[in-house]
Amino acid sequence: MNKEKSAIWYPYRQHKHPYTPLKIKSAKGVYLTLESGAQLIDAISSWWCVIHGYNHPDINAVITEQINTLPHVMLGGLTHDPAENFANKLVEITPNGLNHVFFADSGSVGCEIALKMVFQFWMNQGNTKKKKILALNRSYHGDTFGVMAVSRPDDSYPSMHRMFKGILTEHLFVPEPKMGFEADPKQLAIDIDLFHDMIKTNHKHIAAFICEPIMQGVGGFNLYSPAYLEKVVSICNEYNVLVIFDEVATGFGRTGKLFGADHAQVTPDLMVLSKALTAGYCGHSATLTTSPVFDGFLSDSFDHAFMHGPTFMGNATACRVGLKSIELFQDNQTLNKIAAIETCLKTQLAPFSHPKVKSIRVLGAMGVIEVYDANDLKGMQAYAIEHGVWIRPFDRFLYVTPPYIITKDQLQHVIDVMIAWF
Repeated sequence: MNKEKSAIWYPYRQHKHPYTPLKIKSAKGVYLTLESGAQLIDAISSWWCVIHGYNHPDINAVITEQINTLPHVMLGGLTHDPAENFANKLVEITPNGLNHVFFADSGSVGCEIALKMVFQFWMNQGNTKKKKILALNRSYHGDTFGVMAVSRPDDSYPSMHRMFKGILTEHLFVPEPKMGFEADPKQLAIDIDLFHDMIKTNHKHIAAFICEPIMQGVGGFNLYSPAYLEKVVSICNEYNVLVIFDEVATGFGRTGKLFGADHAQVTPDLMVLSKALTAGYCGHSATLTTSPVFDGFLSDSFDHAFMHGPTFMGNATACRVGLKSIELFQDNQTLNKIAAIETCLKTQLAPFSHPKVKSIRVLGAMGVIEVYDANDLKGMQAYAIEHGVWIRPFDRFLYVTPPYIITKDQLQHVIDVMIAWF
């Protein structure tokens, strides 16, 4: 029996074609070190999560301490200080009113939990009509079945799940906001009217509205206004529709505020955190809710309890990592570092123009070059590697989401490579 060179089934990869991924031997700070000894600046923070860089000594220290004491124990009937302390810290730093934390092990699962919570919340109230979720076109909330269904699984963008159309539950979608972060007033009014009409017509059947606040990630880094976010939350509140903020990608500073919600100074009914939650060290997620949502599960009937329990929820080591990550974020004035990254991207990347470039968008520690034709980015990754940068374009988008510890010179090198490609 013939064996493949590697037993690993890699993500988002057609394995019929030859594929030899780069083998990383070590990582430190913003650098990935290859087997050859060559180093690459990780310009995308391992899918946006390694916010403090690799191999951080303070995080390494708490991991060592925790695994020598209590690496993991289930939360079914047991508890421990790391989980309790981490939950309390998350309640402290998230928008006011998010008072309860349910842990899980990935962003997709965290969003699945939020969907499951809102459906059961309404059922617990005796409302059996609210069985739909409203989401934005171009949304992305993960790759598991429940969240694929609210990530527009058809021919619109992103389209990675379109083959499951007809299998997934059908939900409702409203056109993605098009007014931009600095809102065009006319387009803002149009986008809000479209949303209001959708809610007004369907609110009796909508359990919740889910969105990535301020920035749609995989959907093409679409930026929209805090004014839109503030208004749609108000509309949902008016029509008795719960609101879920998927802050898996936007949380912990990526958009320039600690959370995307902070741009609009609003509190959702549920918020999902992952990726940077544990600084890229391990998989973990947190789904936070307000007290009214939590109270919707309180009853003399056990059937009203939330029946979900991931084996590794509240993992003690992951919780210690998360706590240390938040401490580093606060002690090192990380939002100021993000502001400096944004300034560099706005002055060095945003002014660039080229016939193949459709637009350039910058917000917080994110910069993206959108091209007209995805073929214009073919070969870019190999080019970047040759010039000491690890970057991963997808479709028509060449983006940078660096670790927050990146220096000005390191970021400038990344920007220079991105521009030089054209």
